[in-house]
Amino acid sequence: QVQLVESGGGLVQPGGSLRLSCAASGSIFSIYAMGWFRQAPGEQREFVAEITDLGRTSYADSVKGRFTISRDVAKKTVYLQMNSLKPEDTSVYYCKMTIKTGFWVREYDDWGQGTQVTVSS
Repeated sequence: QVQLVESGGGLVQPGGSLRLSCAASGSIFSIYAMGWFRQAPGEQREFVAEITDLGRTSYADSVKGRFTISRDVAKKTVYLQMNSLKPEDTSVYYCKMTIKTGFWVREYDDWGQGTQVTVSS
């Protein structure tokens, strides 16, 4: 069984910074893409950033230049450094990893439990 555990959320003032972490554990053969999504109350979950197994990154237009996704392959951990935070960044942030649990097993998407980020003065 695989678990994704997120940390690093909290309350921050506009213009401030936070760093989210998401660590995977359990029976993992390989991890492909790692990413972050967010969901505000009453809104659909939206893409924030992704890093592939080749290290290629992509970002939503709304966070480009402010957020940076990175990973530690050995620790099976993905990070999201969030700078210049705005009130509209307030959401629950979820990590997602595309995982294989065995060589002959098809990959699937697993999600973290979510961590609240609130940007307010």
